[in-house]
Amino acid sequence: MAAKHPFLSDISIGVATARDASPLAALRAAVARDMKRQHGEGGWSAIPGKATVLRQIRASRVLVARASDEIVGTVRLTSANSAAFDSSAFTPVASALYVLGLAVAPTARHRGIGRRLMDAAKAAARAWPVEALWLDAYDGAAGAGPFYRRCGFREVGRTTFDGVPLIYLEWLTASQG
Repeated sequence: MAAKHPFLSDISIGVATARDASPLAALRAAVARDMKRQHGEGGWSAIPGKATVLRQIRASRVLVARASDEIVGTVRLTSANSAAFDSSAFTPVASALYVLGLAVAPTARHRGIGRRLMDAAKAAARAWPVEALWLDAYDGAAGAGPFYRRCGFREVGRTTFDGVPLIYLEWLTASQG
């Protein structure tokens, strides 16, 4: 795969620090603007500020993909508190992480960065240790459901939240290896 995409060899994935808040906010703003251009207004077009990103770094594990010193992708993992949302669609487990905010810079898409971030999320789940990664994706053109399925997640349900159709997907550490 590295031969097809030499860019991949330049990517490193690590945990974000407070220093990364500004570049992460800029990345997420670029992704939101691009999604709005492609799909119109929606939850995907919300632009978080630096303060929001900094809170997220402090409250969860934020992974970043870097090409040299530039952040080109991110994903966030947080404890899945099943008391805070309806988790009935997911496989009952003692502990799970919720995957949020996967974003890859528009100029860096289709180079395997999203997959590398999801592989890193799986590795983090195994090391944590937790039994599952749970996530939701928009059910429509702006959604990443097909991508998550290619990453080994399986659909476990569908719902509508605030009028927006969502797909629930999960990856179980024990059965997925």
